[in-house]
Amino acid sequence: MAASDGRARLRATVTAFRDSDGSDRVRLAVLTVVVAAFGARFFRLGARTAHFDEGRVAYWVVDYAATGDFRYRPMIHGPFFQHVNEVVFGVLGPTDFAMRAAVAAVTALFPLVALLLRDRLRDVEVVALAALWAFTPVFLYYSRFMRGDPLVAVFMVTAFALFVRTVDTGRRRYFYAGVGFVALGFTVKENALLYLLCWVGGAVLLLDHRLLRAADRGGNWTAVARSHGRRAIGIGWRHVDALVLGTLGFLAVVAFFYAPRGQTTLGPGLGTALRDPALLPAVLREATAGSAEALWGTWVGGAHQRHPYLPYLAHFVATLRHGALAVCVLAVVGFVADRYRPDGPSDLVSIAFYWGAVSVLGYPIATDIKAPWAAIHAAVPLAIPAAVGLGLFVRWGREARADGDRVSTGLAVLIVLIITAQVAVASVGSVYRTDHTEDNELVQYAQPAPDVQPVMRQLDAAASDHEGTDVVLYGDYFVQAPGSSGPRRPACASWQQVLPLPWYFERADATATCVDSADALARTVERERPPLVVARPVDESRVSGALSDYEARTALLRDRDTLTHFFVREDLANTTSGGERPPRSSQTDTLIPPGG
Repeated sequence: MAASDGRARLRATVTAFRDSDGSDRVRLAVLTVVVAAFGARFFRLGARTAHFDEGRVAYWVVDYAATGDFRYRPMIHGPFFQHVNEVVFGVLGPTDFAMRAAVAAVTALFPLVALLLRDRLRDVEVVALAALWAFTPVFLYYSRFMRGDPLVAVFMVTAFALFVRTVDTGRRRYFYAGVGFVALGFTVKENALLYLLCWVGGAVLLLDHRLLRAADRGGNWTAVARSHGRRAIGIGWRHVDALVLGTLGFLAVVAFFYAPRGQTTLGPGLGTALRDPALLPAVLREATAGSAEALWGTWVGGAHQRHPYLPYLAHFVATLRHGALAVCVLAVVGFVADRYRPDGPSDLVSIAFYWGAVSVLGYPIATDIKAPWAAIHAAVPLAIPAAVGLGLFVRWGREARADGDRVSTGLAVLIVLIITAQVAVASVGSVYRTDHTEDNELVQYAQPAPDVQPVMRQLDAAASDHEGTDVVLYGDYFVQAPGSSGPRRPACASWQQVLPLPWYFERADATATCVDSADALARTVERERPPLVVARPVDESRVSGALSDYEARTALLRDRDTLTHFFVREDLANTTSGGERPPRSSQTDTLIPPGG
């Protein structure tokens, strides 16, 4: 009886779904994509060793949690992670999984934004857009990474969709929400400004479309331009109160995130200013104008963008070919199909295609290193015309099936399957493999090998029970000045070379020191018995005598080079299996400083 009742309820549910309107089915399909996106992002999320940039930012998060002191550091971009992950670490603990959880969760929810564009796209295009945003390989890879770029893309594209929704509905709530997401974008990374420039450029091109059409029809293009100008001024005047409130809201969000905390070299933090309002103007100035000045001095007025253009463009295109090939091809198909449709091109598809195309050409100028994550900023807007292109093939298949044209139906199904297979194969081969291959364009140079993580787990276990020095860094490559003091720990380490290891030292609450001679190492090992010693192979002959009862674990500290020995004390070496991994290419000490 119960089984028959269950089958009846299931039939009723299926019947209700089949008889429901299209919007319900689209919502359910997008929600299904979101559920799959969560699974794709959280599966083995903590399995990869922290990247250089992940380790750098995570270090300052742990430092903020321990000291309560925070100031904006342009080199690690906006303060979003320091505030958000400080809370996440408090709940989940400081782990590789926890540091990536916020990015994974936000990007998994991102496909819901496709529903905001449902008045501009067909149902199948909305679902296709959600799927492309969820599973495009380059976006999926860096959605499993503590990096600001996927969050900037999510926040700014969400703001764009909310502004489109504002135009479609006339409701101010969408406008205020859009301003809030723009502000969040600016709290993550400074290149949120480039999104605003792309939108302005796209709007100018849309106006040019209208002027050209007016000229082609024999109309007066200057009259059309004046008409649009008067309309824009009129809308601004009618909604000036909303613009003022939006501006104040934007500044409030930015000021809250960028305001210093605790006691820093910049003066008192936000908490002190709230207790003493006389200090508040200085704190707010530092959070806004001061942060803008620091940003300009580091990323705009500095030398980070002084590099040859063509090699960076070639790398950017190679990343798109490897991590967003389906999106790029479908975007061209969708743009051309939309361009020549009977009722003229769609504003949404046109501006998204121009936005993505300009990003392809512009980001090689804006980035300071060859960074695969920069391709996200082109792939995400290009997904909108790509969804139109994918929807075109699906509609062709449906129409051919309705007409009884089996050949055309089979061809359309084959095209969709090829696209799906390409995305799936690229994702499995590039996103989930922690043992990198040289042809994986999604892996940035400063990604350590997976072999590093087991050693760091051994350090976690040993440091809590060990008194004295837990880690010794040896040799000119890792050591800057033994005995140095400063805000970073270990202060004696050469920061560019040793990252991401300080993140692991901090989370283990391990005491690290540096030595620059074999005699000093021997004395330190004899006196402190540190669980871990880190050195380069070139120094092996100098350290081997002092480390006779240590077991060497060898791993690449960078994706293609920087072979490093991790000497683990023998009594700890068997607690977690390690392993060796030979270098994939010649060992070099040349470091390309990550950032971007």
